Amino acid sequence: MTSFEHLGLPDPLLRAVKALGYEHPTPVQTQTIPPIAAGRDVTAEAQTGSGKTAAFALPILSKLDTTATPEHIQALTVAPTRELALQVAASYKALAKFMAKPPRVLAVIGGESIDQQISALHTGVSIVVATPGRLLDLVDHGDINLSTLTTLVLDEADKLLDLGFSDELTAVLQALPSERQTLLFSATLPPKVLVLAEHVLNQPVTVQIEATASSVGGIEQRVFEVDNNKRRTLLQHLIQTEEWAQTLVFSATRRGAHNLAAKLRSAGLSADALHGGLEQPDRMQVLRRFRRGDLAILTATDIAARGIDVPKLDAVVNYDLPRSPQDYVHRIGRTGRAGESGVAVSFIDHESAPHFALIEKRAEVQLTRERVEGFELTGAAPKNVKGKAPVKGKRKSKKDKLREAAAAEASTAAEATTSDAP
Repeated sequence: MTSFEHLGLPDPLLRAVKALGYEHPTPVQTQTIPPIAAGRDVTAEAQTGSGKTAAFALPILSKLDTTATPEHIQALTVAPTRELALQVAASYKALAKFMAKPPRVLAVIGGESIDQQISALHTGVSIVVATPGRLLDLVDHGDINLSTLTTLVLDEADKLLDLGFSDELTAVLQALPSERQTLLFSATLPPKVLVLAEHVLNQPVTVQIEATASSVGGIEQRVFEVDNNKRRTLLQHLIQTEEWAQTLVFSATRRGAHNLAAKLRSAGLSADALHGGLEQPDRMQVLRRFRRGDLAILTATDIAARGIDVPKLDAVVNYDLPRSPQDYVHRIGRTGRAGESGVAVSFIDHESAPHFALIEKRAEVQLTRERVEGFELTGAAPKNVKGKAPVKGKRKSKKDKLREAAAAEASTAAEATTSDAP
């Protein structure tokens, strides 16, 4: 088994990984640290929780120019959510703890004082971790200088594109020097991400660490058949009988997460909601309470599926099913982290059962349906009535349209970047 020493990391970083409890590098770390340290562009597919933050942060820190003047930003990581940006910034700081001259790291995110961020930038920062919107605010007003940048990381690139940040990414690329190292980390590599990689990376090393639900060790996966209107009481029953100390419950909508948390509190449980509709200080406060163990139940939208690391989380519940099998893997990966055990529960009824069957097929897992006395699924499954088969050749498929849109967006980004090249 490869060790961190064999990856050529300097002693201060080896001390840091040991202090953080990392015994051996994960597959994505083993395969990406050497080429990144060597200055190569890298495209990496790796699920959340696979150690990908350290996979790019360690080699970036190992080759950081500590003699550069403080105002020179050397590395920029762009992340899709505020929570992920804050977590990545914290990881940089933790891994740099034992360096003789630890770099200054700044999280540039919305929802917090832009004046304080500008003040920190003027004081001097070596590494910036940013969400696209706030970063562009600073770029547009000339409050951040990226001309000295040597390394760009697009973290969770698939989520960046899913959240509609294509235009923002194009603008970010225009503001960066054309001569740079670019690292693209993504939980999945759909066509639109591959097209982006083709246009913004230079002969990249491609690393793919495939993740399926069946390969997520330490997580017991269960699925319960229950009527839609009995889900909340079943959830309360399971929390009590299974003795889960902390539970992360996924809802499809902000309103759903908010209302579920309110009803759980009315039932005497310690619960709160996390979603994009909250102000940033409120989001941070909720997360701090949950991480400390002061909050037993967190109801959340998929904003928490990536980048939220809660130690020893007992259970994840898919109160509403995710849209895609890959999101299922990300969700359940919130538990069973760092060698710990955990349980992932999904609720299904007659209407959602076919979708969950598709999730099982794509995620390469097959689960036994369970029913709990008093919460049984009622009624009969609806008959599967097939409509007319589509006539081929009449119009473009949705997949073809998505491919064309992704290609056009990436082409625009590439042209914009090329126009700025010397």
